[in-house]
Amino acid sequence: MRRLIPVASVALLILVTVAVLGGLHWTINRIYVPVGMSLQLRYKGPLVFGERTPAETGFWAKEGEIGVLQKLRGPGRHFPCPIWWERTLVDDIVITPGHVGIVTCKLGASLPADEFLVPGDIGNTEFKGILRKALGPGRYRINPYGYEVTIVTTQEKREGTTVKHSGWVEIPTGFVGVVTNLTSIPNLKQGEMVAQEKGIQDDVLPPGIYPINGYEQQVDIVEIGYRETTIAVTKLRDADGKIVHDESGEPAVADDEEGIKFPSSDGFPIHMDFTAIWGLMPDQAAHAVRTFGNVAEVENKVVIPQIESICRNNGSTLKAIELLVGEQREQFQEMNLKEFREVLAEKNVTVEYGLVRHIYIPKEIREPIQAKNLATELAITREQEKLTANAEGELKEAEQQVDLSTETVVVETERLYEVKLAEGDREAKEIEALTEKLVAAIEKETANFRKQAQITIATAENEGLEMIEEATAEKFGLAVAAFGGAEAYINWVFATNLPDDLELKLIYAGEGTLWTDASNLGIRANLPIAPVSKPK
Repeated sequence: MRRLIPVASVALLILVTVAVLGGLHWTINRIYVPVGMSLQLRYKGPLVFGERTPAETGFWAKEGEIGVLQKLRGPGRHFPCPIWWERTLVDDIVITPGHVGIVTCKLGASLPADEFLVPGDIGNTEFKGILRKALGPGRYRINPYGYEVTIVTTQEKREGTTVKHSGWVEIPTGFVGVVTNLTSIPNLKQGEMVAQEKGIQDDVLPPGIYPINGYEQQVDIVEIGYRETTIAVTKLRDADGKIVHDESGEPAVADDEEGIKFPSSDGFPIHMDFTAIWGLMPDQAAHAVRTFGNVAEVENKVVIPQIESICRNNGSTLKAIELLVGEQREQFQEMNLKEFREVLAEKNVTVEYGLVRHIYIPKEIREPIQAKNLATELAITREQEKLTANAEGELKEAEQQVDLSTETVVVETERLYEVKLAEGDREAKEIEALTEKLVAAIEKETANFRKQAQITIATAENEGLEMIEEATAEKFGLAVAAFGGAEAYINWVFATNLPDDLELKLIYAGEGTLWTDASNLGIRANLPIAPVSKPK
């Protein structure tokens, strides 16, 4: 006969087993991942039973393969058994403002021979190498087994007179960023990013902050807007540093290479100062970097040479005297500005204005012309003085006429004032007399109205009294008629006028006993009683 195990013992055994396994799971398997860290897992393979399949070298371990898993576990409690899993806590990558992260993928296939940047994001890459995408400021959960992050600040690379920026690139207001692609950029996301060729791009970056991968792109920060360029001669100065002037007040010029120097058509040396207002617009910045390198090179290679060339060529066609006075000088200014704008427009540079500031003419040409001009100006001055004297005489005469007219107006005004005042007094008296007359008439008419009103009031009062008496008599007659006679009406009136608290008592008294009976009824008679004389 078989021995049966009690059901209660089986249940107890199951409970103990579950409790032991739960305790082992909670104590041995449990690992806590704090905030700011992640859990990296590496599968060790089966302990006794099962097939040990290692991951492919240089790649992440897949499900069931021995190696490091790509996915990291975030903060919290996790329960991978340490017998089969190697557990490692790794710190998150933190990139602060002012820095960018350059990511290098250490796992995956090798890039094609003509490429050196890896497309895709962290956790979604097929090749090993430097990722195209740079990481901006933030916190990132990155598996260090497969990715290495290098944190960089703003990087500058000098190429001659130009500076290329990458990393944390900040483009201030008034500037744009001209982007140079070090390699072609494919269309990674359809509809969001257009494929770009290698080299300087036409589209510029507006002011802002950009994380730039220096292995993929470089940025030239170009100032836009207008700027001023002046070419001026060197003026001679004395020991105190003051500019030396000749007898006519013209500054003395040093014979050096500064400024614009050219011979006039009649062989005289001419010096000239010129100022240009020019600049680059946002759509011209890329062309300037591509063609000349930077803004300084645009000024040195384009603006200054063109100013000197245009002014020399046009100035050499004119005589020295034509450059000093006359319409030819104004035409020379307009000609230079027009040609300067056309030439720089071909170079994709904007010109706002070009001004010939001063032309230095040799003394032997300038002094006769200045003397002649001075004599002419002096004659003009004398003529103007004469005209001024005549005008002053006419002005004094006009002032006297004005004074005379003023006095005449004052006298005439006073006369008119007296006349108007007399007329006003007369009209006032006439109005006053008329007013008194009208007042008397109104008072008389008012007295008549008052008298007539008194008569009317007296008549109305008499008629009212008569009507009241007639009404009273008529009312008495109607009352008498209603009672059937005067006696009945009088009795009714007497009865209605009696007080409400009147008390009547009937007594019987014989002759001569009224007063004695009244006292018995409580009526006290205060009437005097004459004494009765006894009969004799």
